[in-house]
Amino acid sequence: MYARSTTIHGNPQSVEQGIAFVRDEDMPAVRQLEGCVGLSMLADRETGRCIVTTSWRDEAAMHASQDAVRTSQERTLGVLGGTAQVDEWEIAAMHRVHESHSGTCSRVTWLRTDPDAVDKAVDAVRLSLMPKLDDLPGFCSVSVLMRRDEGRTVATVTYDSRADLEASAEGAREFREEFGPSLGIEVLDSAEFDLSIAELRVPETL
Repeated sequence: MYARSTTIHGNPQSVEQGIAFVRDEDMPAVRQLEGCVGLSMLADRETGRCIVTTSWRDEAAMHASQDAVRTSQERTLGVLGGTAQVDEWEIAAMHRVHESHSGTCSRVTWLRTDPDAVDKAVDAVRLSLMPKLDDLPGFCSVSVLMRRDEGRTVATVTYDSRADLEASAEGAREFREEFGPSLGIEVLDSAEFDLSIAELRVPETL
């Protein structure tokens, strides 16, 4: 499966309006497109940074949707303001303990490694990191997306509450400073968000 993410650095005062717009206007339209599986939205109400992600049955469906989705992206950007960056990804892994609910929060970590080693890095996260997450209080799900040709990956770990997210901070630090570098993985960025819309509907891969 594949995913398209639109990262918008918008106006913090427009985040609530943007969430409502994506939920009520964009999501129904996008879900009607051939091959669309679902949609999610992460939002940081303090900074205005939002990430809208759509999931697709295959790469062909994702590419065929480009023009139609661009219209939705422009409308969303008009509500949130700011600038947008669009990325397309292969969905490398998804592990879910249970479905998300109101109050769920996510930590997103952007990573980079040698393109020839990206599969090895994904396998290391899948086999070494994911089993440990199951034991963390409030752990909900983890997903890994990758751009194989660039050696880029993005991992999103979701927790039941903001308190659970904050309690996991030490483990996240160990990953950034110890586990990742030991595998030749460079951490580019990490950020925390509210999971405002949780309808990505990607099936379990573990």
